Amino acid sequence: MKDLSPSKDSLDAIETASRDELAALQLDRMRWSLSHAYENVPHYQQAFDNRGVHPSDLKALSDLAKFPFTVKEDLRQNYPFGLFAVPREQVVRVHASSGTTGKPTVVGYTQKDIDTWADLMARSTRAGGGRPGDIVHVAYGYGLFTGGLGAHYGAERLGCTVIPMSGGSTARQIQLIQDFKPDVIMVTPSYMLTLADEFDRQGIDTRSTSLRVGLHGAEPWTEVMRQEIEQRFDMHAVDLYGLSEVIGPGVACECVETKDGLHIWEDHFYPEIIDPITGEVLPDGELGELVFTSLSKEAFPIVRYRTRDLTRLLPGTARTMRRMEKITGRSDDMMIIRGVNVFPSQIEEHILKDKRLSPHYVLELSKEGHLDALSVVTEPRPDVSQDERIDAAKLLAHNVKTFCGVSVKVKIAELGGVERSMGKAQRIIDMREGA
Repeated sequence: MKDLSPSKDSLDAIETASRDELAALQLDRMRWSLSHAYENVPHYQQAFDNRGVHPSDLKALSDLAKFPFTVKEDLRQNYPFGLFAVPREQVVRVHASSGTTGKPTVVGYTQKDIDTWADLMARSTRAGGGRPGDIVHVAYGYGLFTGGLGAHYGAERLGCTVIPMSGGSTARQIQLIQDFKPDVIMVTPSYMLTLADEFDRQGIDTRSTSLRVGLHGAEPWTEVMRQEIEQRFDMHAVDLYGLSEVIGPGVACECVETKDGLHIWEDHFYPEIIDPITGEVLPDGELGELVFTSLSKEAFPIVRYRTRDLTRLLPGTARTMRRMEKITGRSDDMMIIRGVNVFPSQIEEHILKDKRLSPHYVLELSKEGHLDALSVVTEPRPDVSQDERIDAAKLLAHNVKTFCGVSVKVKIAELGGVERSMGKAQRIIDMREGA
């Protein structure tokens, strides 16, 4: 793979500023953001008053711990526009979640917010290995989901040529990659592997494509999956992080020269790690739940938003700003099987280590009597014999029991038996009554 380290003079000045300079900017912006939320959003005024705090109580960054959390239910309770801090007429864009588990969460953007978002996605694309003049194939979904338009605006801001393909139409994706010869692809990691399978089906060598970089986000993925993508495509697979409640993609991104965790763009988003049970702020280096406070958003300021993503904060390396460890689980994706906590990513790691098994899988939760049971459904690679399938299933069950502490049934489906992701992969199918 080509060395894509950027020149230092191409970076934004804040990316290499001192920690003291960054902290001073954060404090100034945090004071503004808390005041903006308190003065313009009734929910925040009530939440602050109930907690007995006022924006003027913020004397140091550590004082943020005095302020209340925001959770997804707060967004649903204020559906659709109750958390906007500017008149609706000043909101130039609205995005929303799918709303599959209740009312969708709605977020809004002023023109300045859109410009900030584009700048941060341009910064992320450059950090990930994209350069002005590159052709960028965007296979994230467009529409209310923030992925497609966030990637699109950022790549254009960097000075790239954008192919706004969106998700799905897998055979068409392959044709455009072959014909247009993009340098960069932005897509979920699970769909990247679906594209790899389609290349194989068409008899095209995945390592022969023009792609140099993939920016993959919108779902947790493991280091083993990174290795799978990089080996199959001979390109850099870089982690990209964001969520619509904070702004969309571009909250944090790995740097292609290190790929050692995602640098958070701390000049716009202040991170904390908390104990998911007690809410206590944890020191850098400890594992916990990621919390964000926006520092510059106008239409939709967010204060101490609990993401449910589990990670830890680490010192900066390629940039001054702190890194967050690669997210491999969410507290709300955690399965409790007969008293043992397990995440999909833990099982995924053992699937991908076995070259007889494909990276496509789902986890089925069911009941055996009064107890929860877990089945792993995956597929063999092409040309794997029946005996090898049986051995692979036995080994996977053994490894999950040994390293994750839970007993599972392993089902090896036929090729194509696991539904392919067209965007975010659904890893857990809950078949328990009333689920």
